[in-house]
Amino acid sequence: MSETQTLRQWLLTETPTSRRHAKLSALYQGWLSFRSNTMAMVGLGILIALILIAFAAPLLAPHDPFSQDLGNRLAPLGTDGHIFGTDSLGRDILSRLIYGARITLYIVALVALIAPVAGLLVGTVSGYVGGWADVVLMRITDIFLAFPRLVLALAFVAALGAGIENAVLAISLTAWPPYARIARAETLTIRSSDYISAIKLQGAGPIRIITKHIWPLCISSLIVRVTLDMAGIILAAAGLGFLGLGAQPPSPEWGAMISEGRRFILDHWWVATVPGLAIFTVSLAFNLLGDGLRDVLDPKAGE
Repeated sequence: MSETQTLRQWLLTETPTSRRHAKLSALYQGWLSFRSNTMAMVGLGILIALILIAFAAPLLAPHDPFSQDLGNRLAPLGTDGHIFGTDSLGRDILSRLIYGARITLYIVALVALIAPVAGLLVGTVSGYVGGWADVVLMRITDIFLAFPRLVLALAFVAALGAGIENAVLAISLTAWPPYARIARAETLTIRSSDYISAIKLQGAGPIRIITKHIWPLCISSLIVRVTLDMAGIILAAAGLGFLGLGAQPPSPEWGAMISEGRRFILDHWWVATVPGLAIFTVSLAFNLLGDGLRDVLDPKAGE
């Protein structure tokens, strides 16, 4: 019997011999379940390709994304080595798309680090402490949820000033309420469990209970929600860029590229269409990945 077969049997055993063995077995079985979802694997493949393209942008970009050639402006697809043509300043659209992937990943990564953490903190404190703290925190959450996300982000960016960092902060400030709701619902279910009562009898304080026993059980739901929300976050960032409130020129941000190309949409459709297709593809990939993760991390969703 080969080592690979032995390892596979060890991971698939129904009687794990240790906590570490049980965690590895659960991870492997989750991966097998995820791998069986073809569309989820397609989404994962697109996102891995996006990450590789972003890291290897200097090697993959055929031209300088900031180099202008006014004599070759609005060149059609495939003209003079410009696969996706050029924009109104003669800049290579493919090169700007490739470098724009870095900005997209930068925004997604920062929002994914800020919004879920803030929502997890607010939701678990609200659900565990209860009383007036729960009322105050949830009413604040309701106020944020009452406004459309893009409108609220526009208000924050208008107050903070245009720029990619301010756009990230504005999107994060509008994205945390749903995570707080999810975390609170999970906490209300968990805090009345018998094992939480047993931990209290052992002398554990509220901070230890929240951080060591409640947070880990909320993570899977938040991961699924974050993945499904990434498409909305990308669209919000593109919307801010389209309005000139996100990444500032000459940054090759996809929303800003669409904004520039809208003036030529009838005669030179590729200037706006190509970055629009890039946004569509990445958003679809996150949705496919999120659906796959939901099936794996939330078995009740499939019932």
